[in-house]
Order: sequence, then C-alpha cells, then structure tokens
Amino acid sequence: MRVASLFAVASAYLAAAAPSVSKRDSCTITSTSAISAAISSCSTITISTLEVPAGETLDLTDLNDGTNVIFAGTPKFFYAHSLKQSTITGLNVKNTPVQGFSVNSANDLTITDVTIDNSDGDDNGGHNTDAFDVGSSDGVTIDGAKVYNQDDCLAVNSGTNIVFKNGYCSGGHGVSIGSVGGRSDNTVDTVTISDTTITKSDNGVRIKTVYDATGEVKGVTYSGITLSEIAKYGIVIEQDYENGSPTGTPTAGVPITDLTIENVTGSVSDGAVEVYILCASCSDWTWSGVSITGGEVSDKCEGVPTGASC
Repeated sequence: MRVASLFAVASAYLAAAAPSVSKRDSCTITSTSAISAAISSCSTITISTLEVPAGETLDLTDLNDGTNVIFAGTPKFFYAHSLKQSTITGLNVKNTPVQGFSVNSANDLTITDVTIDNSDGDDNGGHNTDAFDVGSSDGVTIDGAKVYNQDDCLAVNSGTNIVFKNGYCSGGHGVSIGSVGGRSDNTVDTVTISDTTITKSDNGVRIKTVYDATGEVKGVTYSGITLSEIAKYGIVIEQDYENGSPTGTPTAGVPITDLTIENVTGSVSDGAVEVYILCASCSDWTWSGVSITGGEVSDKCEGVPTGASC
C-alpha cells in the first residue's frame, strides 16, 4: 500500500488579521467535505476527530481575515496505525500541528525519504512536534528521513525489529528510546539506529525509562551517529523519568541490556555534558568508537556498566 496524504496547515492554531466581514461565530467540522462551507461562513473553525483520506488535502489557505482555526484534542499529521506490509515514501511535510507520524500496531512497514520541516516552529513556539513516534509495532524501517523540529526526531516507546537509518535530525530532542514504562506495552527489543546525523538538538543519543515502572529495553544499537551543536547531552541514558522529567533516582524495573553504542562521534556545545548515564539495572553493554568533545564530563553518573564510559 502506498500512502500519500498532505496536510496543508501552517500550525495547530491560526489567527489572521483583524476581521473584515461579519460571520457566524463558530462551527465544528469532522469531515473534509465541510471545509468549504466553514471557510465561507464561520469566524472560528474547530477541527475535531477529522481524518484526511489518502489523496485528499485539508486546505485552509483561503481563510478570510479574522478567522481562527483550532485543532481539538491532540492532532497528528499521519496516523499510521495497524498497517501491514505497507510503504510510505517521498512525502514532504511542512509544519505539522503537533506530532508527525504516529506508528502503532504496524507490521512490516517501510517509510522512506520523508522530509518533515517544522523549522518555522523554532521562532513560533513549536511544541511536541515529534517526527516519528513508534509503539507496539514489529518490523518498521524508517530510511532517509530529514527532520527539522522541536521534539524527538524518533521516539520508540515499544516495539521489536525497528530500524532508523540514513537520517538527518535538526533542532529537536534527539533520537530516543522511550520513555519506556507505564504503558500497556513496555518492551523495546531489537532496535537499530545507524548512519544518522543529529545537529542543533538538545540531545544526541537518548534512552529513558520510567521511574518505578516495569518493562525492558534490550538489543538496542546506535551505530555511526554524528553529533554537532548539541545543547544538553551528547549521550544520555536514564532510568529515572517520572511525569516527563528526571527524578535523579534511578529504578531497576525497566532494565537496559544488550546495548551497543559504537562510532558515535562529534561535538556538543560549551556547557553541555558529553555523556551522562544514570542506571539501576544496566548490563551487557558494548561501547566502542565513542568520541564526543566540546563539553563537560559528568561527575554524577551512577551504575555505569562494565565497558561503558561516562
């Protein structure tokens, strides 16, 4: 299956200049067929539980002056759920409302040569603009993605046999496993992230598990990762997340095992930390060819497995 749906919306909330026409106060639309009438007659348009079919466009480019557009709930540009033996290729996406591609319960899905450009959000409050969120899926390959955003370039929350390769990630939170724990599916197994550039981001390589939760992270490989202009952490691995923030106290309920970090090179910004590891249950790691410069060496690492370096 080949999917090609475009979402022509500049942001999750659009406000034009002062109103010049008198229109009905507000309306809510739940299908693309209602768009035209809403544009002509409503001063406030709320988009709720709307799915844009493949081959159609949600086009709001002809809004009248003074029209407000509100996306209700948590919008996602591309809802790639329950896809089997499928391919998504060659999409160029600009300014997703919040998350880009939500991949869940997918099997044998390949996403190739997708560009997500949310760089306008750098100066206009882009938030939660994850490019690819993957959960409860098996056999997902993302190849050749180019991402400019303000959140995770990739976040694997659960799933098996996930590959992210030949990527370019700029401006966000890095390439992440997790956070793992606290969901119905809390297993990440056999994930390979390779030959990817991460630049102008808060973090480079990141793995985070949830404080006092259960689950497992195993068989993850980061290989051939190039870092530059990283603001916070070059490599950060933590077992202490709670409500979206670190607690400083790691717990052992989501062990991180059989992890490979190899050929991760580049630089972080002045004042950033090159490597930070906070573990309560981490073992069987392979650590080689890691060379990160330009920042500080952490003196707060805990539970660093044999062979790793912090």
